[in-house]
Amino acid sequence: MTGLLTERLRQASDNAIALWSTLARARGDHVADHPDFAVIDGRRFRIMLRTATPGDDAVEELTELAKARRAEGRAVVVEDPFGVLDLGAAGMTAGQLPVMAREPGPVPAPEGVARVRTAAGLAAAEELVVHGFPLEEYQPYRPGTVFPPGLLEQATAFFRKDSQGDTQGACLTMAHGGVGGVYWVTTRPEHRSKGVGRALMHAVLRHFEDVPVTLTASRSGRPLYDKLGFVGLGEAGWWR
Repeated sequence: MTGLLTERLRQASDNAIALWSTLARARGDHVADHPDFAVIDGRRFRIMLRTATPGDDAVEELTELAKARRAEGRAVVVEDPFGVLDLGAAGMTAGQLPVMAREPGPVPAPEGVARVRTAAGLAAAEELVVHGFPLEEYQPYRPGTVFPPGLLEQATAFFRKDSQGDTQGACLTMAHGGVGGVYWVTTRPEHRSKGVGRALMHAVLRHFEDVPVTLTASRSGRPLYDKLGFVGLGEAGWWR
């Protein structure tokens, strides 16, 4: 991996930690920072690695944290965007998702996409993401528990509506660490394969027109990101 791509991977990790920390604090959840990882104690106990070269003591500490919370019956996830951890001995298994980045460049004008600027708009985006992504840990769904209204001051959501005013798709973004991070690009099932995701991403890329954009892609979403000029930075491990 080139030096630029290595830097983009580090920035993607920092951006994701910033987003989850912002969400946690807006929800009243606990956030603990470590030089090599962050801990988000919410509906799930989330450990997020922030370096490709964690020290042995840090790896031991996060492993013991994960084991202890699992022993308590908590749902635990350890996010390793650098692919350097092996938590198999702790009884955890890893899924893999590609981390991607796109450098600034021309983007077509989006159609029908608006930035969310009100609590009501954020609530509409939240409902779509929770049910469309879906976010299992937030079922049964209680409005305002995933994207609290205070989030509007620190993150940016977008949605696309049809001619009747119904929301077709939504996503959340975070500006941090010199990049724009994109999260939960979601389209309602009845509107999939109709250009909703592409329109959302065009709006996001225009919003971050002067900085690189990073994301973790779902397998189904990757073909769109490839077409939009994103390149792979590596396979992130999601240990559960």
